[in-house]
Amino acid sequence: MTLDDDIHNYYEHLILERIQTLGLDKTKSSNYLADLCCLALNQVPPRYIRFEVDMSFYLPQNERQQMEMNVADAIDKAKKFLDQKSE
Repeated sequence: MTLDDDIHNYYEHLILERIQTLGLDKTKSSNYLADLCCLALNQVPPRYIRFEVDMSFYLPQNERQQMEMNVADAIDKAKKFLDQKSE
């Protein structure tokens, strides 16, 4: 078993999903996106899983919505921070 292949933080998936929804992956550099991911992930609690399907079937809808709101807030804060630093 290798941890990096078998276990990951589910919030990573949600952060990347939010970045794509906002279209940031099309307008920002890879360095900006990497910094954005790190800053946002440091604001949310880790949620480690082995398989994506586990979260799809066993996560209550209200908990999923809360996680998505946490991600949206974390991305907004991280984006503001990065955008202010570049001014």
